[in-house]
Amino acid sequence: MIGLDLNLLLLYIVTVTVMIALPGPVMILVVSAGLSGGPRRALSTIAGTNAASLLLIALSALMVQGLLAIDEAYFNGIKLLGALYIGYVGWGLLRAVPFEGRPQAGGGVGGFGKGFMVAIANPKDIIFLSSFFPQFIGIMPQPALSLVVLTLLWVVLDFATLMVMFQLVRRLLRPVLQRALLRCSGVLLIVVALVGVVLAGRAFWSASG
Repeated sequence: MIGLDLNLLLLYIVTVTVMIALPGPVMILVVSAGLSGGPRRALSTIAGTNAASLLLIALSALMVQGLLAIDEAYFNGIKLLGALYIGYVGWGLLRAVPFEGRPQAGGGVGGFGKGFMVAIANPKDIIFLSSFFPQFIGIMPQPALSLVVLTLLWVVLDFATLMVMFQLVRRLLRPVLQRALLRCSGVLLIVVALVGVVLAGRAFWSASG
């Protein structure tokens, strides 16, 4: 492709892949959904998280162009609601894990809606993406075209990386370890939620003080 900076492209691919592969609420939910509902459930969940990513990328682009500003009080409120929802998903995951046998396919873990909500629940990603994408906007001579290329690559890398991580866990872990991982994932999501609630509460307290 004419004008494509291959070095910057490679750096972007490596950076995004590492970021997506790092353990977090999205990765935990996708792997849990796949273990309990199979590959189709994992794909449905990834589709939801990807839709949320596209929305966050669009909001980030508006912020970069100075067309969008986020009110701090509103931002803190969204963080609080997001943390509570992640805790709700973690509790649901704990309840869905069987005590014996292989994790059963079921509709309670993951899915498009939950994938979208968990991915959109962290509004800090808007701030992150608004500072991340400008670092790679020179991948093409035209900024608008660069944003299109970066976004399309994000979608492909998101699907590929999350599915690879799910398949690795599914194939390498025995059922007893899969159940343990699901329970640990539920606990971890609840811990993440509690930390989020505390941080949002402090932000509200500081703003009111």
